[in-house]
Amino acid sequence: MSNRELSNRIEYFVGCIGAFAEKYSLSNSQAYKYLKRFSGLDFLEEFYDIEHTFSIEEAVDDLTKICQRNGGALA
Repeated sequence: MSNRELSNRIEYFVGCIGAFAEKYSLSNSQAYKYLKRFSGLDFLEEFYDIEHTFSIEEAVDDLTKICQRNGGALA
């Protein structure tokens, strides 16, 4: 992976975490911990090639569903 690709991926992750935090009135740190605990970040990593083609709002909706399937309670 090139530096540019890595930079784009990091920027996307940060954007998704921030949007998730905003939607659920969490701090960025709380959102990160929640997404880590309930496999949202694993999902983003595994499906980045597809997810980054969607809007951030759609990605947040997908993260919400994945986390719920893995025991998360935010909705």
